[in-house]
Amino acid sequence: MFQSTKNVVAIVCGGGPAPGINSVISAVTLEAKKHNWEVVGVYDGFSRLAKGEKKVVHLNYDLVSRIHLTGGSILQMSRFNPTKKESDLKKVVDTLTELGVTHLVTIGGDDTAFSAAKVSEYATSVGRTINVVHVPKTIDNDLPLPEGVPTFGYETARALGTMLLENLMEDARTTNNRWYFGIAMGRTAGHLALGMGKSAGAIITIIPEEFSAPKIRLQQVVDLLTCSMVKRYLTGRNYGIAVIAEGVIEKIAEEDFMALGDICLDEHCHIRYAELDFGDVLKKEVAKELAQIGIKITIVDKEIGYELRCAPPISYDIDYTRSLGHAAVRFLMNGGSAAMISIQNNETVPLYFKDLRDPETGKTRVRRVDVSSMNYQIAKEFMIRLAESDLEDVGLANTFKMTIEEFKAKYSYLLA
Repeated sequence: MFQSTKNVVAIVCGGGPAPGINSVISAVTLEAKKHNWEVVGVYDGFSRLAKGEKKVVHLNYDLVSRIHLTGGSILQMSRFNPTKKESDLKKVVDTLTELGVTHLVTIGGDDTAFSAAKVSEYATSVGRTINVVHVPKTIDNDLPLPEGVPTFGYETARALGTMLLENLMEDARTTNNRWYFGIAMGRTAGHLALGMGKSAGAIITIIPEEFSAPKIRLQQVVDLLTCSMVKRYLTGRNYGIAVIAEGVIEKIAEEDFMALGDICLDEHCHIRYAELDFGDVLKKEVAKELAQIGIKITIVDKEIGYELRCAPPISYDIDYTRSLGHAAVRFLMNGGSAAMISIQNNETVPLYFKDLRDPETGKTRVRRVDVSSMNYQIAKEFMIRLAESDLEDVGLANTFKMTIEEFKAKYSYLLA
């Protein structure tokens, strides 16, 4: 039998929104209350706890019974990082203790997982017992789960993103002479961009993982897009959509952006990527290349990400998150702690924080797209990209107003 008289579980949501958060909150509450555990929902992530504020809601059946169908988070979100200062960690643990919290469920991505691990460690170091479990959430799909096991929210985001791309593709076809550049959310990994692009039939999808070098030149991305657009143009279709993962930005050498001017810098003279309109940069640079060879086209850049985060979850994510929430509570009830919960082969598998860390950074490892995988290789086969045989295509070279030798000299590096 589970002990039930003095157990209080708190729920903290960190990072950005993702479809299915409310479903996890609901599942945790229903399972915990069934065993007479108290459940408190903490507002605004770790930010209020670190100030000693006890802004919480006591959750019960009436409050959560139908929220699994809704997007967003009833507890709201915060990206506040309590690990930067020990005083913040101390205040978080002290505040949770004052609230009578014995167990903590965190819902979030890699940063929140790292924070959860540190809270667990600090509580232990000061003689407090707060067992912690993390539920993996992010539309980026970049937490270190096994291959084929998604983070919750990803499938809903991919489904809605695919629909948006399909609509843009139809607009491009209907109006003709129009291309869309969809800049897909994904800070360090290209899962969402690739998933949406493959499903929607994008002409080309560019992700950071395809570049093995630590840094590339902006021109390489411009050349990839230009070659794809010209190859499609030669089929009689002067329209299309390209998907570019926002993580590609951090692959590009800073000096290339600096040369464009009007770039926001921080106090260390580094580019503020959040202030950089990457789609606009690509649009202008590709338009220049196309103008030089006489192809007239309208390019529209569109960021795709924020409209995906608070969408109501599809049935897959509802089912998945209800299972994750239930599994998280059961893990805590069985004395578990310091782990991220996962479901593999229809079984609950805890992934312990100590095994999720990057040995170099000490932070949660990031799962990136495996470009050698079947999934990526098939996705690439459906794209229109420069191929080896194109280097001998006289018609393609002539379209670029080059000889075969000139064309090879300029573009063969894209196949390296």
